[in-house]
Amino acid sequence: MKFATRAIHSGEEPDCRNGFGDVVSPIHMSTTYASTEPGRATRGYDYTRTANPTRTALETKLASLEGAKHGLAFASGLAAETTLFLSLLKRGDNVLAAEDLYGGTRRLLVNVLSGFGISTTFADFTDPDALRSKFRKKTALLWMESPSNPLMKVSDIRLISEIAHEHGAISVVDNTFMSPFLQHPLKLGADIVLHSTTKYIAGHSDVLGGAVMLSDDALFERIHFNQNAAGAVPSPFDSFLVMRGAKTLHLRMQRHCENAAELASFLEERKEISHVLYPGLESHPQHRLASRQADGFGGMLSFEISGSEADARKFVRRLKLFALAESLGGVESLIEIPALMTHASVPESERRRLGINGRLIRLSAGIEDIDDLKDDLLQALKGM
Repeated sequence: MKFATRAIHSGEEPDCRNGFGDVVSPIHMSTTYASTEPGRATRGYDYTRTANPTRTALETKLASLEGAKHGLAFASGLAAETTLFLSLLKRGDNVLAAEDLYGGTRRLLVNVLSGFGISTTFADFTDPDALRSKFRKKTALLWMESPSNPLMKVSDIRLISEIAHEHGAISVVDNTFMSPFLQHPLKLGADIVLHSTTKYIAGHSDVLGGAVMLSDDALFERIHFNQNAAGAVPSPFDSFLVMRGAKTLHLRMQRHCENAAELASFLEERKEISHVLYPGLESHPQHRLASRQADGFGGMLSFEISGSEADARKFVRRLKLFALAESLGGVESLIEIPALMTHASVPESERRRLGINGRLIRLSAGIEDIDDLKDDLLQALKGM
C-alpha cells in the first residue's frame, strides 16, 4: 500500500468477527484485563502499562509509516530518548552526537546521562572526515538530526550510518523535523528512528508523544523491556490523538512544505534578513544532498535578522498570526528565538560558537493561507 493508505488504515482494520467492526480504533481505557486462567493474558493484554490495544494500534501504524518491523509509542519524545539511551548504553559508553541539535536532547545527554557514567562527544556531522576523528574506543551510539535543530544542517544519513557500523556503533536518527512522509532513515541504513510525535505526526499541538521505530528484533526486545519496566508509556487517549493526527500527515506535510518554501524565498529577498537556512533553497550548503536524500524539504526554516538582538525580539513580538511559542509541526505557524527559548539550556559560549545567537529565529510554517503569512511577516519587518 502507498503511504496515504497506510496512514489511514494500518493498525485500524475493522474487526467484524470478534469485535464490533469499529472503523476507528476504540479508546481502551481499562488499566487491567481479566483472565480466564492465572498467568495467561487475554489476547496478550494483562496490564495497560505493558500493552494496551489502543497503543498497539498506534504502534502498528507508526511502524508501517516508517517501514519498520517494530514501533513503540512513548509519553513524550524525551521519554522515548531516555528509554532508548538507558536500553542501549552502559556506564563507560560514549555517545557521538551532532553538535547542533535540540536543546532538550543535549540537556539529557550532558546533564542527565553523565550522572550514569555515559559521556557525549559532539561533532559536525556534515564533515565525515572530522566525524571519523571523533570516535572513541567506547563510542556505542551515533545520534543525528537531519535537518538539525535549529541550524538546518543536513547530514548524509547513509554515509554516517555506514561510518557508525564500521566502528561497531548503533546509528539513531531523530526524524521529527521531516516526518516519515518525507524521509526514510531506515531505508538509508540507520538502525533506529525516533520521533517526537507531538510535532508533525500528531500535528495539532494538543498531545505529547514520542516514538521509536526499528526492525532489529534484539534491539526492540531491549527497548520494549525497559519501556515496560520504567513505564514511559502514553495514555490510551493520547495514543488515540496521535493516531488520529497521523491519518492526515501526508496532506499536512505537503502544505507545510509549500508554505515553508514560499516563506524561505520571500525572506531571502528581504534586506532586513541577513540569511535564510532552508534545505530547499539553492543557497543552502547541503541543498543537493537534501534533494537526493528526502522527498521534500520540510516545514521548518531558520533565519537571522540583519540588525540587533533587540530587533529580533521586537520582530517576533510584532507578529500577529505567528504564535511566539516553542514546539513545531502543528497546523498553526509558530516562531521562536532558540537562544532564548528551545536552546536556552545550551551554554552561551557553545551557542555563540555554533551560531545560535539572539538574532537567529526559527520558524515552523503552518498550513494557513500563504498570503496571510507573508503579510504578517511583512508588517512585522516594516516595524523594525
